[in-house]
Amino acid sequence: MKYMLTLFTEERDWSDIDPEEATAVMAAWDDYTKALKDDGAFVAGEGLSPSATATTIRLTEEPITTDGPYAETKEQLGGFYLIDVADLDAALEWGRRVPMPGGAVEVRPVMDYEASGSTEHSASEVAS
Repeated sequence: MKYMLTLFTEERDWSDIDPEEATAVMAAWDDYTKALKDDGAFVAGEGLSPSATATTIRLTEEPITTDGPYAETKEQLGGFYLIDVADLDAALEWGRRVPMPGGAVEVRPVMDYEASGSTEHSASEVAS
């Protein structure tokens, strides 16, 4: 079953981080990603550019497009992992292992389009 791990944390200005600290932080992420891959759970994952680069579309009668993230908050969506594991317990275990002290990980099942009656999507099309 596929789960999306969405990663929320306070944004950092990476230009102010000591290069050695940055290397250590990235090594922890590399180790986590490698563990997901070695376990066969990794489907996809990416970090996101800062929220200041976001554009939001409000879907109203006349869609409204605005610069920036959709909400005013200290924590921002910083990235995601799409994983394929046996069940929610396995997904939660991977979520607990995310190397992001002080952040939050939302674990959510990916929608099963076919079970929901869609004739336009298949699981393989959605994952690719």
